[in-house]
Amino acid sequence: MYQRILKTWLLIAALSIIAAVIFIKCSDDTTPDVPDKGKVAEIKERGVILFGTTGDYRPLSFLEPEKGEYWGFGIDLAKVMAEKLGVGITFIQTSWPTLTADVLAVPQKFDLAIGGITITDERRELMLMSEGYLSNGKTFICRASEAARYQSLEDLDKHEVRVMVNPGGLNEKFANERLPHSTIIVHPKNEEIPSLVAEGKADVMITEITEAPYYIQTDTRLAAPLLDKPFTQSEIGVLMQKGQDDLLEVVNTIIHQMKSDGSLRQLCEKYGLVYSY
Repeated sequence: MYQRILKTWLLIAALSIIAAVIFIKCSDDTTPDVPDKGKVAEIKERGVILFGTTGDYRPLSFLEPEKGEYWGFGIDLAKVMAEKLGVGITFIQTSWPTLTADVLAVPQKFDLAIGGITITDERRELMLMSEGYLSNGKTFICRASEAARYQSLEDLDKHEVRVMVNPGGLNEKFANERLPHSTIIVHPKNEEIPSLVAEGKADVMITEITEAPYYIQTDTRLAAPLLDKPFTQSEIGVLMQKGQDDLLEVVNTIIHQMKSDGSLRQLCEKYGLVYSY
């Protein structure tokens, strides 16, 4: 009788050990589960994942015109996602004014969009957005020689202050809503605005805490006096069409893994960005 009980307990213990080993192995596995149907299966069958990106937002997404190559934090993150899925990657240029239309296009222009895209309620009403992978907030850059002149939002909100923004994105929306008395100048190419401010063609550029450090580090004529006191608090995420819930789940799994294993922090450090998770 006692031998039978002992054998039963030994069998239970052995099965528990096996289950624990399997659980640990699955927990350590960095490859997310891939559904056998849906958007992810379509991408796997195609063998390439298509990322839309603006290519004008250093250091998150920038297209080098001479080489025709993209680089940046968001670009590296996209490459990690492609690697996790075991597929190749293609970047397709979009723009801030056309971003929503491009994401919603039928047939699709790309599978998802990445690179400096702020998570907002408006976007979530129309599309799917991943969990945040980078903290963000509105700030501004100006000429270093005039940094003492701008110490608050009220200092910017004056008719004589020329505020330059790129069209169609949240920078333009912020300027129109929060700076009603400023002289707003819309310039089509976001990447050109810092130099135009430095040259005196505008006084201020509305930007974000993810973008401003790059410009003040690479151009000593510029400053971001309120970089540590952003006007807003937000997060950046990956954008995609509704109905792609399987792809959203995979993207969120990868982001969560990168937060857990420290690779997202390392990517932030590579580009001089603040890690806050």
